[in-house]
Amino acid sequence: MTRAYGEVTVDENQIIDFPEGILGFDYVKKFVFLEEENSPFLWMQAFDEPELAFVLIRPVDFMGEYNLMISQSDMNNVKAESVSELQVFAIVTIPQGDPKKMTANLQGPIIVNIKMKLGIQAISQSEKYTTKHSIINELSSNEVKEG
Repeated sequence: MTRAYGEVTVDENQIIDFPEGILGFDYVKKFVFLEEENSPFLWMQAFDEPELAFVLIRPVDFMGEYNLMISQSDMNNVKAESVSELQVFAIVTIPQGDPKKMTANLQGPIIVNIKMKLGIQAISQSEKYTTKHSIINELSSNEVKEG
């Protein structure tokens, strides 16, 4: 059972283990990623907690450039030898009543080593990213640069 999709059949291979959980939810260790068709957003659904799900977006889907800077410890936690082995996501916050003010947490990216089925909420070591990075403003500035 999921918050966004109701009843969903999950293959064991779809489960990503988060040994440390994520900030504020360290007791939740297993998540499944559910993609929206034709959407940059996806759901990170807690496997054992149907009511717990997070909206995610890949930073590269709304930013011109995103540089992942994380500690070696974070890399080791997901058994990755290089950043190229990782998929990177940001948790999206959508304020009730005004979706145009949605933000992405680029300071605490979700990183996943799909091959190893391991994930972690890392802490960015870059000072240019915040926990409330405006998605709409970033998209608007990219359109101006491209146009």
